[in-house]
Amino acid sequence: MPELPEVETIRRDLNQQIPGAEVAGVLVHHRDLLLSGWTPGRFGAAVTGSVFGPLVRRGKFLGFPLGKGDARRVMRVQLRMTGRFAIGADSPPPEAGFRHPGIDFALADGRTLYYDDVRRLGGIDLLLPSEWRQMSRNLGPEPLARSFTGKRLHTILAPLKAPIKNVLLDQRRVAGIGNIYASEALFRAGIDPRRPAGELTLDEARGLHRWVRRILRGALEARGTRLRDYQAVNGRSGRYRDKLRVYGRYGEPCPRCRRSIDRLNQAGRSTFFCPACQR
Repeated sequence: MPELPEVETIRRDLNQQIPGAEVAGVLVHHRDLLLSGWTPGRFGAAVTGSVFGPLVRRGKFLGFPLGKGDARRVMRVQLRMTGRFAIGADSPPPEAGFRHPGIDFALADGRTLYYDDVRRLGGIDLLLPSEWRQMSRNLGPEPLARSFTGKRLHTILAPLKAPIKNVLLDQRRVAGIGNIYASEALFRAGIDPRRPAGELTLDEARGLHRWVRRILRGALEARGTRLRDYQAVNGRSGRYRDKLRVYGRYGEPCPRCRRSIDRLNQAGRSTFFCPACQR
């Protein structure tokens, strides 16, 4: 968490308020939130005076294009478990519930963009545009892109022996899918999460592809899944939680067959599935 729907929701929220704003100053509360060796002094100097362009997203990464003369960069944000944003005039809006300030970006128009991260698992760094493009090339296809087809998914899976759930979580194979939506898509497609990815037939890959896209679109429309930590800009919640069929429902009856939902550990994550429906 957050996954593609949550990061895209945040991008859309910020895109309504940030582009065109100039950074007047930066206050780094915790230097360990700066990645790739950036120090508070260097980071602040590089960002101050820049103007935000329209935000972009690649997989689970947020990109803030920054224009400053010829020194153009992309501020890359990894939200991980607890990273979140708010925008306010003198302080974060009360509804955001911010209690663990990370980095404050004072804007020339009097507002401040606040980054809060209670567990400090996420972070921010600066990339050259060429470095952002290289990072993008190292990631798998976007699952909601028109070029991502069931046949392409089958081609990705065909040579792999790893469990299909693990492959869906591998950002080098497909970008943006995480634990929640991988579990949900596999349940809807009736595929055992332990099954070797290369064993899926073309028809099964097409079915999985269809459910991945349907679930991601539904979650995006609902502004993501609000569990414990995720919230969109200024504390707004996601509404997809009530539509989850298996994730987080260990021991509850399967919505299809009424057998108890089971749980197992895969790649350090809890996988929720129905042993009867996902043979």
